[in-house]
Amino acid sequence: MKNTAFAGAIVAACAMTLPAHAHDVRADDHAPIGVMADHAHKKGEVMLSVRHMHMEMSGNQIGTDGISTEDVVTSIPNRFFGVPGQPPTLRIAPTSMRADMTMVGAMYAPTDWVTFVAMGSYVQKEMDHQTFAGGMGTNIRGAFRSSPEGFGDVTLGGIFPLLGHAEQMADHAQELNVRASISLPTGSTSETAQILTPMGGMPTVRAPYMMQIGSGTWDLKPAATFKGWAGKLGYGAQYAGTIRLGSNDSGYSFGDIHEVTGWISYRAAQWLSLSGRVKGKTTGQVQGIDPMIIGPVQTANP
Repeated sequence: MKNTAFAGAIVAACAMTLPAHAHDVRADDHAPIGVMADHAHKKGEVMLSVRHMHMEMSGNQIGTDGISTEDVVTSIPNRFFGVPGQPPTLRIAPTSMRADMTMVGAMYAPTDWVTFVAMGSYVQKEMDHQTFAGGMGTNIRGAFRSSPEGFGDVTLGGIFPLLGHAEQMADHAQELNVRASISLPTGSTSETAQILTPMGGMPTVRAPYMMQIGSGTWDLKPAATFKGWAGKLGYGAQYAGTIRLGSNDSGYSFGDIHEVTGWISYRAAQWLSLSGRVKGKTTGQVQGIDPMIIGPVQTANP
């Protein structure tokens, strides 16, 4: 899919301290909203959060070059050609995708040196497709949409402050913390969708890899976050990874993920901070193959 995506997030959070009083909160205490696991808490503090993220993509491309759906279904070989009923080239092309994720998180610090974290999510995905008739040519058979949804994987772990602390909010301060967590395979990897085939049939089949709700694997999720403040200016950087531990019950694993991000912010008032952030991300290829995912569409190719 062409990477014309955008994402947004909102958060509602509350913090409590038992029995101490919470430290004074400033708008730039935390990293920008899209950065997870950026802070620790003092002993006895609890934080609950809700985040919602929305993403959209449209079109197709090979590398950095756009490609039309007609070119997709006439020039790209079908990996499954030779399997009964599979044409030599792709005959179904995705045209757009949307994803919504609502994440609910909880943080609790039993001591000053560790903050326990838990995160769950509810995921909704939609992908629109165009089906072309027969085994060749550009006659359009029709269109269809797949829309799986459900509860995703659950993450449990701890954040360990190595430098500074969430209570320390002098005008010139720095923080460094690391996260050690694991993702539990609670999300589904057997979601199905009703499709429109090139011959006009409408079977219900297993949805492609990226339309599944969970990974199906136990995953390590390390992270390291550095933050600093100099007067009204703030800055920071984070590395976060997802390391797959083996294959899932369907015979594959998603690729490892490595992300780096950096930001700067300006605190216009105690309650208002403006920030800008850049992010880079690499994702490895799917390893293995689900024998239930077969079809003349690029998303069926791991």
